[in-house]
Amino acid sequence: MSAPRNAALMGRVPLLPTTVVGSYPVPEWMERLKTDYYRSRMSFAQLTDLHEMAIKAALRDQELAGIDIVSDGELRRDNDIDYFLARMPGVEIPQTAKDFYFDYYEARVPAPLPDRFATAPLGLADDFAFTAEQTSGPVKFSFTGPFSLSRRIHDSAYADQRELVLAIARVLNAEAHALAERGAQLLQIDEPFLAGYPDAVGTAIEAVNIVTEGVDVTWGLHVCYGNRYARPLWEGHYDFLFPAVLDARVDQLVLEFARKGYEDLPVIEKFGWDRTIGLGVVDVKSSEVETPELIASRIRSALELVPAERLVVNPDCGLRNVTGAVARAKLAAMVAGTAAVRAELASRITAPPVNAIAAASESPTETAPESVARGA
Repeated sequence: MSAPRNAALMGRVPLLPTTVVGSYPVPEWMERLKTDYYRSRMSFAQLTDLHEMAIKAALRDQELAGIDIVSDGELRRDNDIDYFLARMPGVEIPQTAKDFYFDYYEARVPAPLPDRFATAPLGLADDFAFTAEQTSGPVKFSFTGPFSLSRRIHDSAYADQRELVLAIARVLNAEAHALAERGAQLLQIDEPFLAGYPDAVGTAIEAVNIVTEGVDVTWGLHVCYGNRYARPLWEGHYDFLFPAVLDARVDQLVLEFARKGYEDLPVIEKFGWDRTIGLGVVDVKSSEVETPELIASRIRSALELVPAERLVVNPDCGLRNVTGAVARAKLAAMVAGTAAVRAELASRITAPPVNAIAAASESPTETAPESVARGA
């Protein structure tokens, strides 16, 4: 990947930068109000105010915890799918009311999607611009990838689902261009459904490369095993990504490890991934708060295989399904554990070599400076 492109962002953050995957907890009161909107009890203007207030609070939580690269918490989105499909030209949603805001729409594509747009149709650049105005630090902006979006569409337009995936990718590429023009430096494609369809990884990577084409930012690709209602949808190992993912034009591979364990790290090294790894060190499917010591030990284990300059520290997935208090505690522990490892790395760099210390102690008396010989 392009080193200067990645350096533009990574030069603004410390070694082992901390970040989040994307989503942040939705308080119960906010869930009730968002559901009220879908039952026509609240206006869109009121919903917008609610979202903006929640985003500001999520940013403040991340900044107080010491997170280096923050996100908007994806708090405008009801789930990982609907926000995008509801705005996508050519996607039909016959019933827009919901019993509960988190429910999925039933979306369908009756005809091929358009592939040219006067402007980016989903409006993601406006979302990013609002977030960037609320913080002085680097922002990660994530969106669901074309393969996962395709899995929630009733498709009667394409004979081959690959064509639908690639058509969605072209829409997202237009959004990515608009995001970069508004100042986005780190964009992340989320593919939470991919682990359930390992035979489709080639199509998914082909689509990822359409999304990133011509967009000069730092790109991340997040792949997990699902996180709806804090439960994994699938189980397995990340070897299914290889070798196809080596062709992905992305800078970071952001993966789930804390819940599953770190036996997949040697697999990733074996296949020759030579870019950044987003290391999941916090289990978002558990409300138990990790200690800083546990976080530090997980980072140290990864450093045996991946150099520090190619590690980013993050939770496994989004934090949507834990409470705000648990999220804040987990992020604080993640920052503290990372700081401990940074300090260890810094001490190794600044400490004089052992052989230099030994040489100084063994210097013969006759070569000592005259002031030392006199006992001055």
